[in-house]
Amino acid sequence: MTTYIALAAAFLLVGVDQLTKWLAVTYIKPVHSINLISVGTNEWLNLTYQENTGAAFSILRDKQLFLIILTSIVILGVIILMLTKRVKKPVYIWSFSLILAGGIGNLIDRIFNSYVVDFIDVRIINFAVFNFADICAVTGTIMLIFFYILDEIKSSKEKKAKTADEEASENTDDE
Repeated sequence: MTTYIALAAAFLLVGVDQLTKWLAVTYIKPVHSINLISVGTNEWLNLTYQENTGAAFSILRDKQLFLIILTSIVILGVIILMLTKRVKKPVYIWSFSLILAGGIGNLIDRIFNSYVVDFIDVRIINFAVFNFADICAVTGTIMLIFFYILDEIKSSKEKKAKTADEEASENTDDE
């Protein structure tokens, strides 16, 4: 049941992504940039319209066909993993849901526009301009890595404890 709710949530997030991009095209593109937060003369957060023909940080610029194929493969793989119930832990399911939402949101742009609409411009750290789909994909990826590492640490500790118990049992049997 969690899988289907997570998939529905992913498609809802795709809708939010597409709405925010439509708003960016409609309201930000004509003025190029809108300052949201400034401290003194320093702009910290802007909404700045950009068309990204690459992937994160504009890598693979103008390689739309490659990016469409790669993203489609990842999306298909995630959907298969989720629907075949190979992913059972809720934190992994929700991580994949976020990755799926981000991938589909940006894939729609690539297919229909040949670029991805970016508009969130965090200037306090001079970061790349990004969008809601990017937030979903990055958050899902970080969650997936974080919880996988935690599970590996837990599994390693359990194996060590089991080995120690077995060794203690063997030592008791030898006496």
